[in-house]
Amino acid sequence: MHFVGAGPGAADLLTVRATRLLADAEVVLYPGTYLDPEVLAHCSPAAELVDTEHLDLDQIVDRLVGAHRAGRRVVRLVSGDPSVYSAVSEQTRRLDAAGVTWDVTPGVPAYAAAAARVGRELTVPLVAQSVVLTRTQQRSTAMPETESLKAFAATRATLVLHLAVTRIRELMAEIAPDYGPDCPVVVVYRASQPQELVLRGTVADIADAVESAGLRQAAVILVGRALAGRPDPEAGESHLYDPARDRPGRHR
Repeated sequence: MHFVGAGPGAADLLTVRATRLLADAEVVLYPGTYLDPEVLAHCSPAAELVDTEHLDLDQIVDRLVGAHRAGRRVVRLVSGDPSVYSAVSEQTRRLDAAGVTWDVTPGVPAYAAAAARVGRELTVPLVAQSVVLTRTQQRSTAMPETESLKAFAATRATLVLHLAVTRIRELMAEIAPDYGPDCPVVVVYRASQPQELVLRGTVADIADAVESAGLRQAAVILVGRALAGRPDPEAGESHLYDPARDRPGRHR
């Protein structure tokens, strides 16, 4: 069976491999909460489609194992990219125990779609060269003690917050001492989907915009100086493309 990254939601942001696997699948389990239904247009009309929104982990795995043992070709779609917040590790542990073979096809992550939507590189020389992908704890699994938001904020790297939009006011207050109240923030709701909404602001005022829009889920938060709308006065340029850099084999 195949775990397939569905990308951020747009039907044309799947990989070629993903669309081939979907077209060939006889059973497709998909996350209805986060997926644009148009993505399922890549499936065969004869495929059995199972929305996992109301299924728990064991029920999902039971469906996967049952379909596999019945000799059917199975795809488990996950939103974004399977390497981040996809529960693939829990599912594959159970599949291994059941003797089910599996593989993974990557997808476009939501944060990459959000950055593309606003036309920003998240790593700008001399401004930010690291990207922190994290989430916060509310009604979810506990965060490791070493991965506090305060610790990540101290790096002043470009920060990507998943599953955090309902707590944005308190989170911005927490990172303000490190990023500063004027630091750019972008919130993208359902990046690449028909309902997409982009909110721009700063650490000081983005919570007002989010609360006014009534966002409760399916949004990614980007924070950092790399998101500035105009060139940062401290920004540099990549050494890789510097005309002064020595390039072996180049004729002078």
